[in-house]
Amino acid sequence: MLGVQLGELLDGTPPGIEEALDLVTGFDDGLVHGLGRLGEERAAALAALAGALAATPLGERAGEAAEKIAAGSVADEHLVALAGGRTALFGAVHDALLTHLDTALGRTRAPEWEPAPPAEPLSDNLLAGCRSWLNELAITGWRGVDHDLVSASGQPIEALLAVPGLRGLAVLLDGLAAELRASCPVATLDRLPTRRWSDLWTRALLLSQPGGRTAGRAEPVSGRLLILGVDMHEHGTAVQVQVHGILEPKGGGPSRLVRTSVAVAKVDTIVGPAVWQLLHRYPVLLAALAGRRSLDVTDVPLLDSGDLVWHDDRASAGEPADPFATARVQLAGALAPAVPPLDRHPVRIAEPVLVEGYKAKAADGGVTLALDGHTLTVDVDRLPASGPLTAKLVAASSACIGLVRWDGGRWLLQPLAVQTVVKGTTTEAHNGDWALGPTDPKVVKAEAKAGDVVAVLRERAGRLLRR
Repeated sequence: MLGVQLGELLDGTPPGIEEALDLVTGFDDGLVHGLGRLGEERAAALAALAGALAATPLGERAGEAAEKIAAGSVADEHLVALAGGRTALFGAVHDALLTHLDTALGRTRAPEWEPAPPAEPLSDNLLAGCRSWLNELAITGWRGVDHDLVSASGQPIEALLAVPGLRGLAVLLDGLAAELRASCPVATLDRLPTRRWSDLWTRALLLSQPGGRTAGRAEPVSGRLLILGVDMHEHGTAVQVQVHGILEPKGGGPSRLVRTSVAVAKVDTIVGPAVWQLLHRYPVLLAALAGRRSLDVTDVPLLDSGDLVWHDDRASAGEPADPFATARVQLAGALAPAVPPLDRHPVRIAEPVLVEGYKAKAADGGVTLALDGHTLTVDVDRLPASGPLTAKLVAASSACIGLVRWDGGRWLLQPLAVQTVVKGTTTEAHNGDWALGPTDPKVVKAEAKAGDVVAVLRERAGRLLRR
């Protein structure tokens, strides 16, 4: 990213962003206190959201829903209409921001996302139980949530988990229920993660509609995968490794920006470099990350969203491939994927970029990058403990591969890899460097002293199973 591109990105925000987000905030405030007991001010907020959609296909349904709910009649179809309207507003914000980003970077994006032909419909009985619980949440409001209401989610979630096609929705609901359970009684909390809970509720309600789980088209692809970097998503009970890269299709054609993810369940005592041990079923991918090598893939499904559905047995190690060289040569010309409808949310923007020639500065526990009179804030809170990247390394760097994100009303850079120059020698640090185990002697020593947590837990689990 050059100074001109950075300046174009940071100077100004597309018009209408703040107004659209204010409408969403008004709706979310209604969910805090419950749509079953709206006051005049919150009823006006619903009417404002519906009014913003008046010229769209959702306009008539959203307007009717706002009127009915304000009158005290809350039905499933009314909640779905307003949830759809909220999603549409976020989609408009997402599209404006992504277009702004693509323009600044000169990035070409694939045409609109197209859904695959509908699969065989699943039984609506299972989804009805899910919708019933979500409707009760909306009517009660976050402030009214107690243990009894959270416990009512158990049976619908258990039923969804038994159906492979509904497990994604089940995990989403289970995550929302877990957060609410940990916060009970919610009425006593000083602050609520209102936007987050409303996002989860909205997505779950739309996915629980008949036909709401529309998948994108998939095509088998073969070629060379050049890795740019790794984004680690870690939770107390799960970890996901999301690899960003560039696919050179076999037989020619434009290079494409892609990502692929592998995930595994864990317990909250497994943290830091130890999480890599849980991903032992993906030896080819891990070896490529640790060795900074390309991968040759054969007939791996590629979705319209740019996601490669990873199959470790369909990949083999290729030649060494420097991610920074890949970014300098190929990133600017790679075709970016279209975005599926329910993923069109500002918080989900995560576009790979290369930034170099800047001056990094550490201050107040954070890091900023200055380039040609422009300053970009680094999101050091996203640096994972499972790799060698630290805020100190970022502050000493001169080049960075990262993900540009939109968070809190501003653009941020999440580092995936950095280059530093010390006494004329260039060194690199990547999030995936420890995929086969830490290479820093100090970390190795600390890990040895602490013991192998994964091995201990496996031994204990084996002992229990033998009883």
